[in-house]
Amino acid sequence: MVEQPIDYFLIVWFALALLSTAYVAWDQFRNNPEPVVMRWGFILVTLYMGPFGLLLYVLADKVPRPGTHEEFTSPLWKQGTGSTIHCCAGDATGIILAAAVTATLGLPMAIDLVIEYAAGFAFGLFIFQSLFMKEMMGGTYWENVRKTFLPEFISMNAMMAGMGPVMAFLMMGRDMRAMEPTELLFWGVMSLGVMAGFALAYPFNVWMVAKGLKHGLMTERKPGTRFHMARPANPGNEEEHGRHDGAAAAHGEHHAHPNGAQHDAGQRHHQAELPPARAPTGPQVAAMAGVTLLMLLTGLITPAFSVNLGLSARDVGGVIMPPGMIMDFNTPAQAMRDMAAIRPSLVSYEARPTARGDQPLEPRIENGVKVFDLEASVIRAILLQEWLKRRWLTYPAMLMEGGLPNFFTINGKAYPATDTIRMRVGETVKLRFVGSNNNFVHPMHVHGGPFEVVAVDGETLAESARHLADTVNVGPGQRFDVIWTARRPGKWLIHCHIPHHTTNNNVEEAGGGGLTMIIDVEA
Repeated sequence: MVEQPIDYFLIVWFALALLSTAYVAWDQFRNNPEPVVMRWGFILVTLYMGPFGLLLYVLADKVPRPGTHEEFTSPLWKQGTGSTIHCCAGDATGIILAAAVTATLGLPMAIDLVIEYAAGFAFGLFIFQSLFMKEMMGGTYWENVRKTFLPEFISMNAMMAGMGPVMAFLMMGRDMRAMEPTELLFWGVMSLGVMAGFALAYPFNVWMVAKGLKHGLMTERKPGTRFHMARPANPGNEEEHGRHDGAAAAHGEHHAHPNGAQHDAGQRHHQAELPPARAPTGPQVAAMAGVTLLMLLTGLITPAFSVNLGLSARDVGGVIMPPGMIMDFNTPAQAMRDMAAIRPSLVSYEARPTARGDQPLEPRIENGVKVFDLEASVIRAILLQEWLKRRWLTYPAMLMEGGLPNFFTINGKAYPATDTIRMRVGETVKLRFVGSNNNFVHPMHVHGGPFEVVAVDGETLAESARHLADTVNVGPGQRFDVIWTARRPGKWLIHCHIPHHTTNNNVEEAGGGGLTMIIDVEA
């Protein structure tokens, strides 16, 4: 449901993401000579990253004209992009699926992050790397698992080091709808997390492509397909193309030679072709793994100092906290729910602005007899009378930074929407001031003459204890019953004597606001 301005942005964002994904899918299968695994990699990443995924596809992979894909994708930065796309498609898919499942199951965020890492790593290693790339890499499935374990470990660490903090800080931030898979905001956080993970994983993937540890972009021209060519688009440069920054050997292209034989420049041949000075060493790979592991631990542990990772989606219930509210790692879920906004999606009834409580009940006539229909039921009532309204939402006000009230109500309404009491000269009315507020003392004053205080805190006062006054200080939880007599015609105010409490967000409407009512006395 649309409850915050960010929801409109997300609707537009995901509409663009779907359009971008549809275009990439259409162009990949129609115009781009790539293996199926890379096609689906770009499709998935564009679904997660929206227009930014489309931008990467157009700049790094989309063939500019037939027969030029090999040359177009040869620069190392494009090869690194392809490797990172492949990483994101596998790892992010596992992470997102795990996040949706753990949130639905109500697992704490700390456990959620661990499961997400394990699912992303398993999905990337066992499916997108070892299974989907088996034809490119050759060897058995388990040989490929062994070969790709360290590259996937490095890439996944960097990916999760970017996604983890984004998910933790935004899901446990002010708008906790981000923890609910049924909310657009959840998927918006996932999208932003994938972009952060991509940015962090990219330089490591560029290095691994250059060292032949991972595949980059690939060209596939199988005989019998429209992408098949008698010879490469630029065969004279094929040897130079294979030496370009170490990219082509990871290129994984499948050319058709003049004799029709397939040439496979796959990863399994590349490492042996690198000069000794450029080949990856054990210490280099270990250093990369160690650094990305340190990044991962930092990304997962740092949020624990700021947000309560022990809470789950079920604990917080998708609450939206007041702007500026300070929460830390030990703020309990119940406190968050108490401070949270009233969710418009959970409001079952909304009174009309013109609805009043002083309207006469109209009877129906049966056999000349007036019949009044009264219905007794339990209703949920606006016990708090002090509110903080910000950015379309209303919060229960509190005496703390970020929670101070800017609206005050009587019976759920702020002047000029409050009820009007209509009387005639000589009539009396009993006013009951109930301090259902929880912050301030309200000095309630009645114009047009004093009133008699007849009861305090539910106890009727003895005749000798009753007294005249024109103001009573109503604190939180206090109750006063007063009797006021209409002495002369006019419009007489009932209001709080604190000026801020008789405005609506510090603005007067029709001469007042907030804790103000009118007694309209006729002769």
